[in-house]
Formats: sequence, C-alpha cells, structure tokens
Amino acid sequence: MPRRWSPASIRSAREVTVGGTTLEGHGGALAVAVARRHGVEEVFTLSGGHVFPLYDGAVRADPPLRLVDVRHEQTAVFAAEATAKLLRRPGLAVLTAGPGVTNGVSAITTAYFNGSPVLVLGGRAPTGRWGSGSLQELDHPPLVATVTKQAGTVGEVADIPARVDEALVLAAEPHRGPVFLDIALEALFSQATAELPDPGPPAGREPDPDALAGVARLLGQAERPVLVLGSDVWADRAEDAARRCAETLGLPVVANGQGRGILPPGGDGLLVTRARSLAFGAADLVVVAGAPLDFRLGYGSFGGDGGPPAKVVHLVDAPGQAAAHLELAGSVAGDLGLVLDGLTEAVAALPGRRPDTSGWLARLRERARAAAEGDRELLDSDADPIHPARVYGELRRVLADDAVVIGDGGDFVSFAGRFVEPARPGNWLDPGPYGCLGTGLGYALAARLARPSAQVVLLLGDGAAGFSLMDVDTLVRHRLPVVIVCGNNGIWGLEKHPMRMLYGYDVAADLQPQCRYDQVAEALGAAGELVTSPAQLGPALRRAFDAGVPYLVNVATDPEVAYPRSTSGL
Repeated sequence: MPRRWSPASIRSAREVTVGGTTLEGHGGALAVAVARRHGVEEVFTLSGGHVFPLYDGAVRADPPLRLVDVRHEQTAVFAAEATAKLLRRPGLAVLTAGPGVTNGVSAITTAYFNGSPVLVLGGRAPTGRWGSGSLQELDHPPLVATVTKQAGTVGEVADIPARVDEALVLAAEPHRGPVFLDIALEALFSQATAELPDPGPPAGREPDPDALAGVARLLGQAERPVLVLGSDVWADRAEDAARRCAETLGLPVVANGQGRGILPPGGDGLLVTRARSLAFGAADLVVVAGAPLDFRLGYGSFGGDGGPPAKVVHLVDAPGQAAAHLELAGSVAGDLGLVLDGLTEAVAALPGRRPDTSGWLARLRERARAAAEGDRELLDSDADPIHPARVYGELRRVLADDAVVIGDGGDFVSFAGRFVEPARPGNWLDPGPYGCLGTGLGYALAARLARPSAQVVLLLGDGAAGFSLMDVDTLVRHRLPVVIVCGNNGIWGLEKHPMRMLYGYDVAADLQPQCRYDQVAEALGAAGELVTSPAQLGPALRRAFDAGVPYLVNVATDPEVAYPRSTSGL
C-alpha cells in the first residue's frame, strides 16, 4: 500500500532501496528510476518546492542523475529538447507548478514542431486542497494539450512508474514529440513499492512495398530528380541509408535542418544546397525525406521554371506526417532507414535503363560552385561597419569538423544557414519551423554536455540575446565552455527592413547600437569582448575558442545589411 505524504514523512521519504526490478521510495525516486531505464542521464530544471522529490530522487540514484539548474524554465525545456536531438533519446525537463510550467510552454511547442522526444514533468498543487487557492494552483494539461503528444496528471504515487514509462515510450515513438505529465504534490512526496517497467524494443515500422515500388518507378522515369534530407532522417538513425541511396542512385541532395552534414560539403559531391533555387525550380521530381512540406520548402511547390510543376514524393517516419495540403505523387511511411534502403533496392531492380541524369547533376554542381565562388567577396569583406557575412568567413577558418553549430536569431542566423555547412550529421541546431527565439543558451548547454570534446558555438542575434542571455550564468556555474558569437546590428532585422518596405517607415524595431552584451557575460562570470572592425574578428574568435570558459564575442555589424530572402514564411 502507498504511504501517504504528511509533513512528518518528508525525511523518511528519502530512504530508497533497490532490489531487482522493484523499487521502494517516494514518487520522485520512482520517476527517476524509470527515466534511467530509458537512457536519461540528466534533468534540466529551475528549483521549485513542488518538485523537490524529483531532485532527491536524482541525487540519490545510483548513479546519480545529473541536475542542471537554469535561470528560466524555457531554457530547461530547450536544453532537454537539444539533448533529445543530439543524442537521439528522450530528454527530461522538470518544471515547478504554475508559472514554472507556463514559462516552459513556448519551448514545449518548439519541441512539438521539431518532433523532439521530450518528457516534461511538472509539479502540481495538492489535490487535497484543490480549489482552495493553494500556491501556484493551476490545471496545466489543458494548456499544453494541443502542443504535446499527450498531456495528463498523475494523482497516485503507485501510478508514477507506469505513467512515466508510458510517457517516455510515447515521446520516442515516431513521429516523436513532447509529452507532459504533472504529478500531484501528495503523489510525489508519498512512498510506495512498485515494479519498474522494462522498456521493450521499439515497434517495427516496415514500409509498404507497393508504395516503395511506386516511388521507385517515379525515380526510374525522372530526368531531373532532387532528394531533400531533413531532420527526421537523423532522428531515425537513417543517415547511412540516406547516403547510400543518394550515392547509389546518383541523386543531387538538398539538406534541411539536422539533415545537414549527412552528405559532406564539396563541389564534386552530391550536395547541391547552394544550388537550391535551380534544383527546386527546374526539377521534375522532388523526393522529400524526413521534413515537413512547410514554408521552408515552399509548401511543397517545386518546378515550373519553363516546364510543368514537379512531382512530389514524401517519405515520412509515421503515416500522419505525410503532407495533406497538396497532391502527392507518392508517399511512404515507416522507419526511414528501411524506407531509403528499400527505395535504393527497388530502383536497382527496375527493368530497362533510367534516364541519364549526369547532365542535370553537372548543371547543379556548376551552379553551386558559382554560388560558393560568389560568396568570397562577402566572406572576405572589409566593409566597416562589419558585414555579417565576414563573421562567417572568419568562423569557417576556425571551425573543426566535429563542431556543433547552434543558431538562435533572425537575419544573423539566416547568413549562417547560407555560409556554414556542417561536416557531420546531427551537428546543426536551430529553432526550427516554429521560429521561437530564445533556444540558444539551452541548446548550447545541452550540446556541451552531449558532446564534451567538440567545439560548441552559438550564433546569437542581438534580439535573441534578450530572451536567454541570463543563462550565461548557468554555463558559468556548471563550467560549460561555449563560444557565443553575437551579431549585434542594434535592430530587429527581420522586422525593420520589411516594415520600411511596406510603409516607408518602421517602429518598434530598434535596439541599443553596440549594446555591451559582452560586459553582461563578464558580469555573469564569463569572458567576452566587443569587435567593431573586420580585422579584429579572427583574433577574437581564436581567443574565444582557446579560452576554455564561456566566451561572448560581441560583433557590431552593419544594420543596413539585410539578408536577401524570397519568403517571410507567412
């Protein structure tokens, strides 16, 4: 029988014994033990009394679960999400009741749109006083129900192991996403003896062979095919299958999100992201694997440059992910590794000869090479004020192949997407299609923990800095060296220039010119410096990477330079 919580029972609730798959302890210890069985090794949180037993369970676990406490709850969830994206297993955030949970809602929503397996455990006011107005009393699940795979409440201590296990399984099951559980205060502080569930093997996701055969026939007839590789290819551990598919079939590839790095950069390879406009405009068949057909991919509208629209095929990790807003020529759902290997085999088995696509690939390579050549003037620009592209010209000289590159910003990070091509898969993090600023510090601290020997560099717009810069303190306290490059143009670039174009003036789009974000970092215990001329950039970046401490390079860039874009995403 569970032993109910009372003030006198708090001390004894710390006593935990383990034997086989049975655990005796308070609700926090039970939850932590289950999370451990799903590979969770750290918990991101901001302290709150409603969730003390989860901390106690983490500290007293064998081995302990690492506690990383942050300065804003959104950072905790962003860090859990980045952990999930980098390590491809669930991330865990613990938020206290009321404002702790509501502060995390934007980050939960980001995880939802990114398809990231995150479990958010929330505190909850005591059931016995519900409706009486106890501290931070709020019914959280209705607030997050539409941006999670499941949102619910655990009211009994004995139910905690099964509910947490179910939540972690669901979060990691494609299509992946966040799950939210709040746990009543009495349940967390009470004790019980419970069987710990054993996580079983993931369910098989075999693709439909007929659907594969149909897509193979389309590829067998295509003269100008393009393969798009998105984040779910990485999340599904399908990067090797994707590489085999592209190389065996000779498909030009455009990379998106964490699909970047699956194919290495280089002018003689299959990666033609720099020829993206030509590839999408002149293609007769576009096969999109592991990415939604959203605004980042023109909503799935390809082709039409001097010919009919391209046929579109969508390869997805779960049936509900296939685009429904346009007519698809084909769609296959399943384990993306099996899908891509199956597609390779099905095309190889087609009778007859495929059209010769070597001329198409050569055309795209030439366009990509020309684009890269055209970049040199911007990347080496001596303009003063500093052109933002010059930041990336210098950064590319010091980035190692294992570098984890994180973007959190608007215009400044748009330049990063154009000029920085990861050398390895899974090493690029950005806010994703929800476009929520403030991800950067949480992503950065998670990346440093997940990849302890790699370079970690956060590319931070000065607007984005306002959402999370206080968590430099978290990097300092936990001794997590990260290089932060702040593109400081003193404006909201994504808003100021378009508003001028529309109305002839702008409002609410100015920040402080050359605001000393580096001094904010220094006040929080980190290091930093202000860069105001192009010649200072290279030495400043080298100092930052050599420092071994959190280091913010605050680069004053030209506010009149706007990233050239063809869509606002609206």
